[in-house]
Amino acid sequence: MKLALRLALVITIFTSLVFFGCAAAEDDTKGPVTVGSKIDTEGSLLSQIIILMLEENGFEVIDRSGTGTTSVVRNAIMSGEIDIYPEYTGNGAFFFDETDSDVWNDPQKGFERVKELDEQENDIIWLNPAPANNTWAIAVTNDLSEEYGLKSLEDLAEYVNNGEYFKLIGSEEFVTSEVALPAFQEAYGFQLSSEQLIVVASGDTAQTQKAAYDGTDGVNAAMAYGTDGSISAFDLVILSDPKGAQPVYEPAPIKRKSVYEEYPEISQILEPVFDSLDLVTLQTLNGKIAVEGLNAQDVASEYLREEGFIQ
Repeated sequence: MKLALRLALVITIFTSLVFFGCAAAEDDTKGPVTVGSKIDTEGSLLSQIIILMLEENGFEVIDRSGTGTTSVVRNAIMSGEIDIYPEYTGNGAFFFDETDSDVWNDPQKGFERVKELDEQENDIIWLNPAPANNTWAIAVTNDLSEEYGLKSLEDLAEYVNNGEYFKLIGSEEFVTSEVALPAFQEAYGFQLSSEQLIVVASGDTAQTQKAAYDGTDGVNAAMAYGTDGSISAFDLVILSDPKGAQPVYEPAPIKRKSVYEEYPEISQILEPVFDSLDLVTLQTLNGKIAVEGLNAQDVASEYLREEGFIQ
């Protein structure tokens, strides 16, 4: 009888330990967290960086990268279909109908504004952005930049106004839209003649940048986006915009507030990585995908390992 009681007691204790052990294991589970992105090279890269960093830190992750266009992925996070994705600070001007405000031309003010509005109105939290501006830009050949010291649009204005040779290729939208080339010309005080422009129908920046690289029809400059992967591949230099003629589009992870409150450590996990993604770094990583044809996950993994963010 005593033996039976002892056996029953041992079984009870063992069962309790198993139960509480399982409960503890369940409590330690983090996620799942659903990660989305837009359908483009940089969206693929940044979403894979987010996924790999979360997995490295013990999160279960659902990969929904390539969710759709800006409006689709935006609706997905607001409806709870995804929990986190990389967005651009300058898009706040369109999300909140503030395109006439110049706050978006300043990187810090634009970030603070979209962070405030999105939390207040949509319970969406913005983490710190990468220091890389993916906006409309003018890129010149590296040879031209080195020979004449062209680093900014101020340098370009002085160069053009001195009557030096310059020929730019860009899409019709870039050349004619008030927010593109005309905005640069007005802000910096230069004017390109029709002889200094080649206008193409396509908005494909890889096409315009290859023309500059090849010197097609005497072209030595091209329209670009700040973090284009083809910039480094075609040995071009993005001219900086110190006067803020263009809205600033810095990529940042954004997440639903409920996820932010449940897992506040995500901020500490992702912010150091995004802080490391400066303009040249993103251009190089994007180029490995867009120009060399490498897989976004492989490119993200290699970068994170090289920088010591993951093992």
